[in-house]
Amino acid sequence: MRVLHRKLLRELWQMRGQALAILLVIVAGVGVCVMSVSTYDSLQQTRDSFYRETHFAHLFASLTRAPEAVAAPIALWPEVAEVETRITAPVSLTVAGFSDPVTGQLVSLPDNGRQQLNRLQLIQGQMPSSWQENEVLISDAFAEAHHLQRGSTVTAVLNGRQRLLHVTGIAISPEFVYQIAAGAMMPDYKHYGVLWMARKPLAKAFNLDGAFNGLVVQLQPNASQALVIQRLDLLLARWGGTGVIGRNEQLSNTFLTEEFAQLQTMAWLFPVIFLSVASFLLNVVVTRMVSHQRPIIALLKAFGYSNRDVALHYAQSILVITTLGIVGGFALGMWLGHSMTEMYTQYYRFPTLIYNINTPWLVPVALLTLLVTMAGTARAVLSAATMPPAESMRPEPPENYRLTWLENIGFRRWLGAPERMILRHWSRKPARALLAVTGMALAVAIMMVGNFQQDAVKQMMFIQFQKTMRQDVEIVFNQTQPERALSSLRAMSGVLYAEGQRSVAVKLRFGHHHYRTSLQGLPDQRRLQQVLDLQLKPLTLPEDGLLVNEHLARKLGVGIGDTLSVEVLEGARPIREIRVAALSQQYMGMGVYLRQEALNRLMRQGSAINRALLAIDEQQATTIYQKLRDMPAVAAVNLRHTLIDSFNETMQRVLLTFTLINAILGAVIAFGVVYNTVRMALTERSRELASLRVLGYTRNEAAYILLGELATLTLFSLPLGVLFGLGLCQFMSSSLETDLYRIPLIVSAYNIAFSTGIVLLSAMVSGAVAWWKIGALDMVGVLKSA
Repeated sequence: MRVLHRKLLRELWQMRGQALAILLVIVAGVGVCVMSVSTYDSLQQTRDSFYRETHFAHLFASLTRAPEAVAAPIALWPEVAEVETRITAPVSLTVAGFSDPVTGQLVSLPDNGRQQLNRLQLIQGQMPSSWQENEVLISDAFAEAHHLQRGSTVTAVLNGRQRLLHVTGIAISPEFVYQIAAGAMMPDYKHYGVLWMARKPLAKAFNLDGAFNGLVVQLQPNASQALVIQRLDLLLARWGGTGVIGRNEQLSNTFLTEEFAQLQTMAWLFPVIFLSVASFLLNVVVTRMVSHQRPIIALLKAFGYSNRDVALHYAQSILVITTLGIVGGFALGMWLGHSMTEMYTQYYRFPTLIYNINTPWLVPVALLTLLVTMAGTARAVLSAATMPPAESMRPEPPENYRLTWLENIGFRRWLGAPERMILRHWSRKPARALLAVTGMALAVAIMMVGNFQQDAVKQMMFIQFQKTMRQDVEIVFNQTQPERALSSLRAMSGVLYAEGQRSVAVKLRFGHHHYRTSLQGLPDQRRLQQVLDLQLKPLTLPEDGLLVNEHLARKLGVGIGDTLSVEVLEGARPIREIRVAALSQQYMGMGVYLRQEALNRLMRQGSAINRALLAIDEQQATTIYQKLRDMPAVAAVNLRHTLIDSFNETMQRVLLTFTLINAILGAVIAFGVVYNTVRMALTERSRELASLRVLGYTRNEAAYILLGELATLTLFSLPLGVLFGLGLCQFMSSSLETDLYRIPLIVSAYNIAFSTGIVLLSAMVSGAVAWWKIGALDMVGVLKSA
């Protein structure tokens, strides 16, 4: 077999350009798979290990106030492994050298020792003392954003009283791996932080001595979570419980779970496309090689090589290219995975997020790649092995050229000889032409997916911050205020306009479906927040009825005219049946809206609000922020421009990475398909082209036939690629749809132009190579080889 090995190496060198193009396609497919799976595996292992080490709770409950005795029986339930009460409270912060308002969340730490659940991991410093009223730990993301460390100070407003807090240390919590404020769209570490204080001073500050307003529970293995949630809801209802949520609904963990789902989608979708294209290219190359080497196959068999030897010889060429592609894909995937892991460390606050490769799953990836490429070329390899020697010695019969259907229907009169040659060459091998068009179309589609995400995010930003949220400042009060509280805000210098809102926690039920969200009461005359219909036009609030987010409506199975059971989870906890009056379009969150007056009637209260929206004069913004920080009733101040900045910063960093990866991958497919198509056509038609040159055709005239075929295939692939791209973008849009956000299907003209332009550029480069090769044809030698 040493002779066949030398022959194999010579052949691989002779078709090195085609082999390299195919190899790059395999590298790209395997690389994306390894990147996605390894990043997913690293994140999941890190998360599970961190949750396990810190005893991350399974259930989380919030309530108004309950005595400690209420929690004692819960620990005796057979389904419960551990229960821990705590105090949580919103806090307004001031950081030296930072003029914008900062909000945060205070969480209590046990006075009698270490937490049993949601244990902190100290990065720096020590735990705060229960005997000191002004000591806190701060989250590492907040500390990093403001360059705080042990010994630093921050000013906080606790229950209306200002206090200077001393930082004793910096910590990471499993509850805030993804540190994001409730209701926010992206993390903003400069404007939101988490602080931990000893239970005793925190209880004293909020008048909760001997009581709690938060509860976390860890369940026994195989315990029924739904049953425990039901019992806890009943127990805590009289104490102002707003509903128990499971770990799957906990905000930080939800974001992690959604990220895992995206990585899983990437792990199979793109590799399937790339390996399918690679299989097609290998099939074309091997089929042409077998056809070209018919006399050589006959001689091999005449010298005693068996069918098995011949089949193994051609299979080895596939194995060499595929194996090199797998090795290169592993290397590329590990590099990309390591880069992705470094990017994720900016958002997911683990003590350590170490990229690791789980080698057992590399074997299935390699075997699957080999299986796909071998299956795609099996027919060509078997034809070489089973070809009788006598038949192999005969050259292939001449191609049967005939009039194409376009010529038959009358187009012949407008087609010259070169154009008819192009059409007839297609008709001879329509399957190959179709597969080449499909391959280039897939390249367009992959690049469209990358740019589609940027287009979608721009649309989300425009709808959220230009058409829906128009306020400059959002104020959240620490308790319900009478509507006349707006008067004091309107009287502030620099406030141009103010409007109030009311929101309450509710559980919506329809049939056997239910969902926990907030019901927002909006004023009839409003300018700063709009609700949009399905055509993204402002909706008028109905006199009586709910406006329900379209995604939530699908989740609950309700439509316009159906009646929802609305169970309020605070106050007197009324339950009402309310009709769905209209559906709204909202890309972020799960909004349900009602007229403010109707919501206050539902709550059996007069005109009341718990948040306010302001339009302000930017010249007086700093003064307004200072006044708002000093107001005891204000729990949080959210600035529209900071939301936009944090959203842009986060999304641009992530999306630019994915767009670049998709653009490179699409270019690899485009070049691989186009270059192999050109090289195959040049190899097959070298005698024909040389004959034309002998007959007096110029290089450009001869090249017109070959490059005209390439240009036509490319032009046919572009609209098909746009259709594939739209379908792929639709699939990505629906697969990335979550309760946190929905990705709109937006495909811009720039996206289409950029994606098709890359394919056209690949075609031009490949055409230039073919044009140079045509000029270098040995016309006499080619004619002699016929």
